Amino acid sequence: MFDKTLQLIVNCILLFFLLSPLSHAFEFSGKVGMSTMIYQHAPLYEVQHRQQASILSELEFYHDWNDAQDSLTFKPYIRIDQHDNKRSHFDIRELMWLHVRDNWELRTGIGKVFWGVNESNHLVDIINQDDQVDDINGEPKLGQPMINLSLIRDWGIIDFFILPGFRERTFPGEEGRLRGFLVVDTDHALYESSAGRNHTDFALRWNHTISDFDIGVSYFQGTNRDPRYKINVPGKPDLIPYYDQINQLGLDFQATLEGWLWKLEAIQRKDEIDNYTAVSGGFEYTINGIMDSSSDLGLIAEYSWDERNNPTLNQFQNDMMLGLRLGFNDAQSTEILAGWLQYLDYSELRSFQIEASRRLGDDWKFSLDLRIFSDNKINPIGNDDQLQLTLERYF
Repeated sequence: MFDKTLQLIVNCILLFFLLSPLSHAFEFSGKVGMSTMIYQHAPLYEVQHRQQASILSELEFYHDWNDAQDSLTFKPYIRIDQHDNKRSHFDIRELMWLHVRDNWELRTGIGKVFWGVNESNHLVDIINQDDQVDDINGEPKLGQPMINLSLIRDWGIIDFFILPGFRERTFPGEEGRLRGFLVVDTDHALYESSAGRNHTDFALRWNHTISDFDIGVSYFQGTNRDPRYKINVPGKPDLIPYYDQINQLGLDFQATLEGWLWKLEAIQRKDEIDNYTAVSGGFEYTINGIMDSSSDLGLIAEYSWDERNNPTLNQFQNDMMLGLRLGFNDAQSTEILAGWLQYLDYSELRSFQIEASRRLGDDWKFSLDLRIFSDNKINPIGNDDQLQLTLERYF
């Protein structure tokens, strides 16, 4: 049913686009690139590798008509990996028809929606599923079929969402690294709802800016984006993802006070087993023109707490993140972000990450991502310290 719903949405939007007055040419942009991940240590499992290369492409087609009151955006994405067949995948990040009026907007198709303010822990972000084989940091998301009505008022914006169909999380395959002791079997996922991945979810959000304060209140009812896992023992042991139904009330808040950004995200979530609260927040303070230069330095501190106090359910259960953001403000848009995550209940568990990027000329971008994990028996990826180098060409 989900495949039919997804295909129907794609066909309807493409048909609508093809029948629209094509008086203007497509606007076409995108990027292609290649990356390689180099691991410091030998793999824990014989089928894994010390090096893993891939190529990727993300294109964007845009067309508008009716005096720009209607537009269509199409963003296909593909990655082909050298070793991990689960990391080789295709996704439609966006295929969205947008209709704009004076005080309301309607989006129909496949899209991405981000809620939240934090750097380390995106608690309230619930609409899209993580594309975890693309990156484990939670930033890449799979496209979500949706109908989104936005009502724009003086007292805020109200967004209504109908989400017809569920996207399962992606996981590394047997040859992939940054995975646990057991491979996740994505072919036999289980659901609390008898509708499975054909369940229709609903969401609602109000957000408003008052002076220096941005506030958002959201509600979600539907299939949990974060699966639990069941061990499948017969034959070769593996993990089966299990997606239950949840009700989640969320709050996100940000205050911009001179050089300070104060951030807070909080949720109250009820699922099949628990009814719990989780909170994450902190600050980012920016020092402009450090050492009489054009560079800016941001100091970041965030704390996360989860009432369940169980690291197997959520890594951010009692943790502190400290970070530095360095922006050179040069013609090449050079940026460096470094972060240290410390698990306060387990002093031996920690991780360190550096993300750096720089433009090369007008069309090229070079990125470096370094991740170092604590090597501990309860940390399944403790042996997977990695350096990822990426070169992309934009057009």
